[in-house]
Formats: sequence, structure tokens, C-alpha cells
Amino acid sequence: MKKNTAYIFLSGFFILFIALIIIFGREEKIPELKERSKEISNSTEWLNTKAAVEGLRAKLRANPDDKKTKLNLALAYIQESRITGNHAYYDKASLQLIDEILRKDENNFDAVCAKATLLLSQHHFTEALVEGKRAVTLNPYSAFGYGILTDANVELGNYEEAILAADKMNSIRPDLRSYSRISYLREIFGDNIGARDAMKHAVESGIPGLEQTEWCRVYYGKLFEQTGDLAHAQEQYLTSLNDRPDYAYALAGLGRIDKAKGNYHQAIDYFTKGKIVLADYSFSEELAELYDETNQKSKAEQELNEALQLLGANSKSESQNIHGHYADRELALLYLKKGDSELALKHALLECNRRPANIDVNQALAWVYYQRKEMKEANKCIDVSLKTNSKNPVLLYRAGLIKAGNGYLNEGIALMNEALNINPFLDSRLKREGMQYLASR
Repeated sequence: MKKNTAYIFLSGFFILFIALIIIFGREEKIPELKERSKEISNSTEWLNTKAAVEGLRAKLRANPDDKKTKLNLALAYIQESRITGNHAYYDKASLQLIDEILRKDENNFDAVCAKATLLLSQHHFTEALVEGKRAVTLNPYSAFGYGILTDANVELGNYEEAILAADKMNSIRPDLRSYSRISYLREIFGDNIGARDAMKHAVESGIPGLEQTEWCRVYYGKLFEQTGDLAHAQEQYLTSLNDRPDYAYALAGLGRIDKAKGNYHQAIDYFTKGKIVLADYSFSEELAELYDETNQKSKAEQELNEALQLLGANSKSESQNIHGHYADRELALLYLKKGDSELALKHALLECNRRPANIDVNQALAWVYYQRKEMKEANKCIDVSLKTNSKNPVLLYRAGLIKAGNGYLNEGIALMNEALNINPFLDSRLKREGMQYLASR
């Protein structure tokens, strides 16, 4: 009897032990929320986010098969990735949750859309396009699926298909998301005024202070900035900072304005603040240029290395099976600034092989070829970049340099003058590249 009692006791203890492992094992598998940096942690939004996420995690601990809760947690992490720049952690966390849903319910429309959103943020545009088509098939009456198709087609250079998708999206639900996409397409096709008008509608459709609204407001300001209207651009950036204090992209906007005016030390302060708030390689890239302009070469090199490290930490190579960010276009331009044209060309070609019709990708490859003095190849790529009649002044000025370098002097000078007429505050180093041609006329 005693032996049986002991056996029952031990068996019961063992079962309880296994149950505890399962319960706590499940808790450990639910991705947790990471603390924000102190600069963006003192807000009601952060307190609300923490409370909401902990509530979702508690629900999942109680019911690990709750698909709706799992999806909401994945979406919260996708948004947190945008706010903090911690893509490496939150992309993995979101993908884990989304894939768990799709393994059991492969036709879950919301999960398909969430996965496509994540793929877009990671620059996996071909895969995102597949998921977008799948989403539209599952629910042709949702605007969200057409937004995915718009973004994926834009990035792949399928601009006519992107227009059709954006028009459909706007007909279903004209809101911040649809207006912002219309703005981007108008910009691509050279309608800068129309692009501003659409982005203004996007801002007015959003709630002031929310990250999505302030992203649109900052882009609205950038559209003014690109056409040399620094006063209106500055107004938008300051409004954004008033509605969302320490918003990193608004700080960067003010930094660019000071850079354009030659106030380099003030610009350095803005980008340094932005860098503290958000882990984005572009802040280090801008700082590298500013330190170079102020003859602080060691700091410039340090910032370039930090930018490369940030991109490298989140990027993926062709041999990896797990998802990560494709960042070859950005890496190409950074390596070019470091003077390593071989690595620049390698990454630019990788990106162009993935997206041969995209105008921005071809501009990057053209610029790499130009710096390598391979003018014929540069000319081929820049012609692709000009196919939509974009009026981006940086594109036009680079195109002018490449045309002039290929012996098409009149066409090159005309393009450079057009760029300067659109935005006389172009980067000073870029303008210096064309002085030899412009001085001759």
C-alpha cells in the first residue's frame, strides 16, 4: 500500500511538473514587448501600448489558439517596429505569430494581409505581391489588399498596375492610406503639386499625433522641401513635433533644412537627437555627410560604419532561409560613400536583379556606374530612371551629369538646370559635380 501511495504521489508530482513546463513554456514562446528608449517612453501612447500588449499576452497564455488575439499582437509588434526601428526583433516576433495562424488557417484574410505588410517592410516585394494577390482573391471588397498591391507593384517598377490598384483602393475607402499612395504615384509621374495635394488629404484624414499621421505630415513637408519651399517644409516638421514630441523623422526634416541653409552644426544636433530616438541608418548617413562637410573626417567615417552596421544587422543574404531586410540599394550607396566601388556595384546589381524596372534602383546603379567612370552603363540605367517623367531634382541632376559625361552636353546641362529650378537647395557636393559643365554655358 505504501509503495502504491508513493507511486501515485510521484506520478501526480510528475504530471504537475510537466503541466508547469507546458504552461510556462507557452508563456516564454509568446514574444514580449521591449522597453522603448527613454526619449519616446514618457508618453500616454507608450503606457497604453504596454497595457494593451500585456493584455493580449495574458489572453494568449490562457488560450494559445486564440487567432484574433495572436493577430492583434502581431500587428502591435509591426507598429512597434516602425516606432522604435527595432526591426530585427519585432519582425521575427510578428512573423512567428502570423505563421502560427496561417499554419492552422491558411486562408485567414487578416493574417495574409499582416504577412504581406511585414514582407513589404522587409523589402521582399515579389513575395508581398503574391500575398497581396491572395488577399484580394480572399476579399475583393477590402481596400487593404489593394494597398498591398499598390506598394508591391510600385517597388517592383510595375507602375501602371500600381495605379490601377491605388484607384481601386481609393474607390473603396478614401482615407490616409489611400491618399498617401496616390501622392506617391503622382510624385513618381512628375506631378509634384498633385502629390502635395493628395498628401495633404492624407494628413487631414488622420488623427494628429498618431505615428501614421505624422509620417504622412513629414512626407508632406518633404514634398515642399524637394521643390525648394523650405519655409512650408519647416512648418510641417514643427507641427509634427508639436503633435508628436521627439518624432525622429520630423527632427531629420529640420536637420535637412539646416543642412540646405549651410547651418551644419545645427543640422548635426537634429540628426543626433533623431538617432538617439530611432535606430535608423539614415541618421548616421546624414551625420557622416555633415561631419565630412565640417572637416571632421574621423567622425564621418565612424558614422558611415555605424550606418553599415545598422543595415547589416537587419539585412539578409541570398543564402539565408529566414526573413530579413533586403537592403542592397542602401548598402550600395553607403559603400560608394566609403569609396568602395566594388562592393557598391555588387549590392547595386543584386538589387537591380531583383527589381530591374524600379526607377530608384536604376538611379542607384547608374550613380555607382557614374562614380566608376563607366558612362555607357550609367546612361542605360538612368534612362530607365527617367521613364516615368519624375521631377525629383536629385534624379534630374544626376541624370544631367551622366548625360554630360556621355557627351550629350546640351541635354545634360538642361537637366541640371531643370533640377536647380525645382530646388536651388540641392546638396552642395552634388552641385559641385556639375560646376564644370554649368560654368561653360
